[in-house]
Amino acid sequence: MREQRIDRRRFIGFLGAGATSLALSGCVSQKDSRAQRKAPPNFVVIFTDDQGYNDLGCFGSPNIETPRIDRMAAEGCKFTSFYVAASVCSPSRAALLTGRYPLRAGIPGVLFPNATTGLDSGEITIAEILKQRNYATACIGKWHLGHLPEFLPTRHGFDYYYGIPYSNDMKMNKEAKRHQVPLMRNEEVVEFPAVQSTLTERYTQEAIRFIEANKDRPFFVYLPHTMPHVPLHVSAHFANKSDAGLYGDVIECIDWSTGEILDAIDRLGLDDNTLVIFTSDNGPWLVKGDHAGLATPLRDGKFSTYEGGFRIPCVMRWPGRIPPATVCSEIATTMDLLPTFAQLAGVPVPKDRIIDGKDIWPLMSGTPGAQSPYEAFHYYAGKELRAVRSGKWKMVFGNETKHEGKVPEALYNLDADIGEQNNVIDDHPEIAEKLRQLASKMRQDLGDKLRGIEGRNRRKPVQREMR
Repeated sequence: MREQRIDRRRFIGFLGAGATSLALSGCVSQKDSRAQRKAPPNFVVIFTDDQGYNDLGCFGSPNIETPRIDRMAAEGCKFTSFYVAASVCSPSRAALLTGRYPLRAGIPGVLFPNATTGLDSGEITIAEILKQRNYATACIGKWHLGHLPEFLPTRHGFDYYYGIPYSNDMKMNKEAKRHQVPLMRNEEVVEFPAVQSTLTERYTQEAIRFIEANKDRPFFVYLPHTMPHVPLHVSAHFANKSDAGLYGDVIECIDWSTGEILDAIDRLGLDDNTLVIFTSDNGPWLVKGDHAGLATPLRDGKFSTYEGGFRIPCVMRWPGRIPPATVCSEIATTMDLLPTFAQLAGVPVPKDRIIDGKDIWPLMSGTPGAQSPYEAFHYYAGKELRAVRSGKWKMVFGNETKHEGKVPEALYNLDADIGEQNNVIDDHPEIAEKLRQLASKMRQDLGDKLRGIEGRNRRKPVQREMR
């Protein structure tokens, strides 16, 4: 028999007075609510680490219970063809924050604690875009875009930072043991090694406090959770509760966290002016066995350019603006957040650089007949273009890689074959040629190391100008 679940609402007492005081915040008047609707919207992006497509109830998980995220989907829109721009940590995060393919943003691969580089100061992040409208901005969680002071969130438009600077399986220096990472507040280490078992709860507390402190101005909260990246950690309050073992416990703790943030937004009277997005940075790290999630029915996972590496679960909620219980199957990506947020906030996007993301508000708002703004989506692994999707068709280019071995050139109809099992390239040579041409166009633009093409835009100096 399944063990009795804890009362998730009562658990807020564990977090301390700063969180429990929210219960006393009271309700705003109807006049206040009308004023909030006229103000720029608030944005909350919850970004998990290595969570698979199948690891939420609303995406079909058979043994992980996520009632709060499922409720988000019932009250908003579930995106089923939502992509990251890389199937590993650092480049995926760079793409989300800059609206640009990782290679264009200068972060083609994973950064480690011995790296002396990070997200360049010339890149413009969502936080910097929104600062033009006096947004309060916070990054709470895993950064992984450079740990040296000049690369931290506080140098990229965030007023406040609380979290770990890279993956939780790394170590701070040669003397530290593996899996010992620093916890930082702004630019100072406040705990070493970070106690990882309570990180999700503490991130939640920090996010709620920031929202409460900035309830009277527009805010952007970027919450990139440390979990469920291995090593998995969860507090005693959530241990042994899930039917999916420790991994399930970790996801169910994140679900609780999401619910607490949504409840805080509601208590503060901000529900109808706040867009909340839940998604992941890439697919599951399958070699970790029962400490990894699932991408079912997609093929493969993290590191791969098959769908299991790039296509991730995504739920968006904004009462009164996003129609409830809707599903969008059009291609959209994390790169789209920057131009979409900018449009919603009434801020221009930079005109002096290529922004690869698109304004997807028509998809989010359920505009009749809205279609994906992408002619093609490109799957890069580091500096190599490995695949391209246009509509229902996906072309995987023949190569040999560390993670996948020998991969033949293949064409898949993702509408009929979401698991990429049936290569139909011989049946549709004209489609294959069209996708080859789209890939060639991208190689001329951005580059492809293995084909000796450097690309015209990748090395251009970046001018920080917004018009």
